Amino acid sequence: MMHQLTGEFQCKVDTKGRLKLPSGLLKQLDGMVQNFTINRGYEKHLMLYPRDVWAKKTNEINQLNININRNRKAVRYFYRGASLVDCDGSDRILIPKVLLEYAGIDREVVVFAYHEQIEIWDKNQYYSLLDEEPEDFSDLAEEVFGGNDKIDE
Repeated sequence: MMHQLTGEFQCKVDTKGRLKLPSGLLKQLDGMVQNFTINRGYEKHLMLYPRDVWAKKTNEINQLNININRNRKAVRYFYRGASLVDCDGSDRILIPKVLLEYAGIDREVVVFAYHEQIEIWDKNQYYSLLDEEPEDFSDLAEEVFGGNDKIDE
């Protein structure tokens, strides 16, 4: 199954560490996805993957030669904190405490969905990150996307 997720949603995590997934996101998942894997993101945020996307990601990373030290480190970091989470009857997932602490999440979060994955950020950290948007974003976009023949002009 191919997901094409999009959206930015403000949500809250309750005192037990449960996050109610936004209805706008659930609609994009067609109610079919109730099982996810959550783990650390590359920055101080969390990544939430529909289980089929997680299987694809792990297949990619499992191709690395773990006899190479750098690859072993990447594999360990990628899997560190990875946890299976399922939606309950109220469309909530329970985020493990260790992951909440890693991402500095207390209560208010931003759920940012794109392509096949979902980022979960502490609200303040997310908006702080956006404040650091480069002044030369158009130059960055040209550098990153300019030579990509797959994108129509």
